[in-house]
Amino acid sequence: MGIVGGGLEWAAQQAFTRPVPKSAGTQMRYLVKQLKGTHAVADALGVSQRTAERYVTDQIRRPRAELAKRIEAAVRERWQPRIRAQARKQAVTSTGLVVDTRARFGFTAAPGTSDDARIRHLTLALPPQYAARLFDAKDAGASEQQLRDLAAEALGEMYFRDGGRRAHGLAVEFTDVEHVEFGL
Repeated sequence: MGIVGGGLEWAAQQAFTRPVPKSAGTQMRYLVKQLKGTHAVADALGVSQRTAERYVTDQIRRPRAELAKRIEAAVRERWQPRIRAQARKQAVTSTGLVVDTRARFGFTAAPGTSDDARIRHLTLALPPQYAARLFDAKDAGASEQQLRDLAAEALGEMYFRDGGRRAHGLAVEFTDVEHVEFGL
């Protein structure tokens, strides 16, 4: 998952009302319950069914680092889906998204003007329609570049064009992305 897609997923996870299980045994038991069996969990994690059963019964307590990351990612992906859906619904209908990014922004202008592309750190509130477009594109399987283009369009509209009050028809560049964080 890319930087924008991962940022959207992270924002949805911040709405969790209960902490994600910490130990490997509780995480594995949760996955077994969600996927309805150790065979499905083993297939999803790339381990043997017997290994999955050993984690469930706490015969194995500490997975190797790579497997621990896969287990935690699988749990986070399935944790509190209704809470995540409620947070997304609120973002796309009323509150929108807050985006904090450090990237190269600008547009083509005469050399030496303040509008030349440069690294900028922006924190902006995006209206609900942009949140809806970003989440819909992510759900539809959009590539990272497509998500970046949507984010650039939204940031350009809110920052450079000021919601349509200036710089009409301006095409915004959004490159050299250092970080992007979203908040619901």
